[in-house]
Amino acid sequence: MFTGIIEATGFIETIEQKGGDARYVFNTGKLELSDVELGDSIACNGVCLTVIEKLDKGFAADVSVETIEVTCFKNYHTQQPVNFEKAMLPTTRFGGHMVSGHVDAIGEVVSIEEAARSIQYIIKAPSEVLKYIAIKGSITVDGTSLTVNNLENDSFSLNLVPHTLQETIADSYQVGTQVNLEIDLIARYLERLMHADKA
Repeated sequence: MFTGIIEATGFIETIEQKGGDARYVFNTGKLELSDVELGDSIACNGVCLTVIEKLDKGFAADVSVETIEVTCFKNYHTQQPVNFEKAMLPTTRFGGHMVSGHVDAIGEVVSIEEAARSIQYIIKAPSEVLKYIAIKGSITVDGTSLTVNNLENDSFSLNLVPHTLQETIADSYQVGTQVNLEIDLIARYLERLMHADKA
């Protein structure tokens, strides 16, 4: 589990194809790795990956063909900016919301505009996830816990303050950038409870 509060940004150093799957080596920037063990989970742009090797400036992880197909990893290349968050501890301050690291859909940035000192992003999302998104509710975008400001027929908007832009990869987004989306876990489980007797 994660909180959606990004701890560091870095980039993809190498990508090695392995029979449909791929091994990624991440440079994790200022992320503290002294407490990370092999087998631990780290969210990389919102995708929960398992550490298979610790390196001087990062770690390696294997990414399955399934993960590649359903996330933005299918578009990633070396030097790709990445948000990092280590799995939460029982003592972690819960600054964001409950994040599983399991991507529900891919969204696309369709508008970027200045809004006083913040930047407003409008992100187009598939209809199957829009029904779970609520105004003033939480959404995870590339692993970052954010608050939804508004909803349209096929999109939602977010305002990112300077601190968030500085501490995440959001300032690298352009119109057309694809992003990993994870809906609020509570919304997912509520729907399951409401329809459990029909299953």
